[in-house]
Amino acid sequence: MNEPKPIEGEIVDVTPPPPVTPQFDYDEGGVPTFDYVRDRIEGRAATAVGATELDAMTGDTADVEQQFAERERAGRDRLEEIRRSMRGE
Repeated sequence: MNEPKPIEGEIVDVTPPPPVTPQFDYDEGGVPTFDYVRDRIEGRAATAVGATELDAMTGDTADVEQQFAERERAGRDRLEEIRRSMRGE
């Protein structure tokens, strides 16, 4: 049998690149700028307002939850009825 030859390799010194920070969002010390923070806060506030408006437009979720609960209850009752009929009760 032929034995495989060992593979020669070289050791490569890999140093990770320095962390990349967005050009205009952070200063050299890694601190976010005031404009960046303000934009993030305004974005979150706009998302919250949009979610509130969407919730108001879609109607009451309690009705949907009640319908789901009734459907689940009816399904369990029907399953129990099928089980009783299979047992001969």
